[in-house]
Amino acid sequence: MKQCFVALFFLVFTYSGFAQNSEDLAESYYKKAEFKKAALIYQNLLKEKPFNYNYINKLVDIYQQLEQYNDAETILTQRLAQRRNPDWVVALGYNYQLQDSIAAANKLYDEAIAFVDERPNYIYIIARRFENYSLLDQAIKLYEKGKTLTPDKNYSLQLARIYGDQGDVEQMFVNYIDYIHYKPNSLNNVKRSISGFISEQSDNENNRYLRRLLLKKIQESPETYWYEMLSWLYVQEKAYSKSFIQEKALYKRFPESLDRIFELGEIALNDNDDDTAKSIFNYILDATQDQTTALKAHQYILEIDTKHADEKTLALIDDTYQHLFDDYGKSRLTLPLQLAYGKFLAFHMKDTKTATNFLKKSLTLNVSRLSKAKIKLLLADILVLQEKFNEALIFYSQIQTELKNSTIAQEARFKVAKTSYYKGDFDWAESQLKILKSSTSQLIANDALDLKLLISDNKYEDTTQTALKYYAKADLFAFQNKTDDAISLLNKILEEYKGESITDQALYKQAKLYEKKKHYTKAENNYRSILKDYGEDILVDDTLYDLAELYVNYLAKPEEAKLLYEKITFEHQDSIYFIEARKKYRMLRGDSLN
Repeated sequence: MKQCFVALFFLVFTYSGFAQNSEDLAESYYKKAEFKKAALIYQNLLKEKPFNYNYINKLVDIYQQLEQYNDAETILTQRLAQRRNPDWVVALGYNYQLQDSIAAANKLYDEAIAFVDERPNYIYIIARRFENYSLLDQAIKLYEKGKTLTPDKNYSLQLARIYGDQGDVEQMFVNYIDYIHYKPNSLNNVKRSISGFISEQSDNENNRYLRRLLLKKIQESPETYWYEMLSWLYVQEKAYSKSFIQEKALYKRFPESLDRIFELGEIALNDNDDDTAKSIFNYILDATQDQTTALKAHQYILEIDTKHADEKTLALIDDTYQHLFDDYGKSRLTLPLQLAYGKFLAFHMKDTKTATNFLKKSLTLNVSRLSKAKIKLLLADILVLQEKFNEALIFYSQIQTELKNSTIAQEARFKVAKTSYYKGDFDWAESQLKILKSSTSQLIANDALDLKLLISDNKYEDTTQTALKYYAKADLFAFQNKTDDAISLLNKILEEYKGESITDQALYKQAKLYEKKKHYTKAENNYRSILKDYGEDILVDDTLYDLAELYVNYLAKPEEAKLLYEKITFEHQDSIYFIEARKKYRMLRGDSLN
């Protein structure tokens, strides 16, 4: 008896394993679109389990892929004769539609939709089947009916996605707004879902419609999430001052934190909207009681003022730094401000001696190794500013030794390479840059690769390496804020080494310096020269993108910009600018960016 039981168990186990293996094999054939092989296995499996939902659906789909509509209909009608499953009613309707029997198909679709009048718990199942077949109008009917039959449930998210697929952006927005009201913590997910449908241009039709919806909601029920959503929309449009208004309204109602307003200030600052950023940071100074927040706001305001300062204003900024140190002291708390002041003294006041002495005192503070490394990094930069290269290399090397493999150590290694490059020691610089190509910091890796290519492309053409030395010197002038000297030296390269491989690099570097001095037409001429004479070289995608940005942001030539973004989109799909260029091209063309 025991032996019979063991034999029976073994038989069942073996069959179970065989069935599972068969199903896996069928699924494998199905995924590889080997439908005839998959069909044979699923037919056998279905004989064993005639009402297995997965086997029926797979076999129906396979027959439809093979255009064996009669076989699909036979399976479905046999099962429906025994049980009127609405999911299979839809499948049969779709089988008729594939044969252009639209009237028969619609009759079955209506039957499936009517089924939920008695069994509303089937709404999601049937609607999902409609969606799988791209029968979106029927899915909409079902979800709309669900609003009446099951008012305790919300179908707005499903409707929003369907309307988005159909290109009905207005109804998509309406339903996403309804879903936010139903589930406020979904706000960030909704932002991600609709971000592709709005533009940086505030007069875009989609932007206008969403803005109207949100303003109406604020009037009807001034919930925090409406203000937050409207603020987010203004940020997408780069209308930071308008976003600030919404954030202030939020803060007045819920003054627990200034974090959102502070973050907006940083976004505006990084996007060069200095006026709005300064207004935000001044507002934070009036509102905050937190010393760290206040100090950071002061620092940002001083950095904004420094960007636009003349000699008289620089002296006032220096006084402000001193007053802040009088108020807050020189401690670990104020270290970021101390670093900012050291940089201000060296790079703007041109007082490297005072800057160095000040930062050396900061080194004596009881701060972390990382903080000390930041001080040493700036001290080394100031030494490079003075062209005391060997002393700078000592500090950079100390950072690499003390914080091995850290991001700041990799930054220090890059600066070792850059310093060697400034000195004209191109071989050593290149050896350091080879190591940094695999840096964990993508920014450092990219900068290292760019500098390595510059050196390797130009150090062999001229045995004296004079042109490359001139270029490195011009690069140093740019670092030293000697912009006019850098432009003049680059002119010398363009005159004496015209047509050599370094010419496009010199034109590009000079264009960036012209932009810094707001000489936008001169920058445009340089970019155009690169595209005309060096259109196949490595800088072409950088030039296309930067010239397009120049046209959009400063020269008011959107049509010319559109052509350049288009060129990147269709001819430079491996460019790092591809995604952004495609987005801006479609925006200028007036597309809905979904």
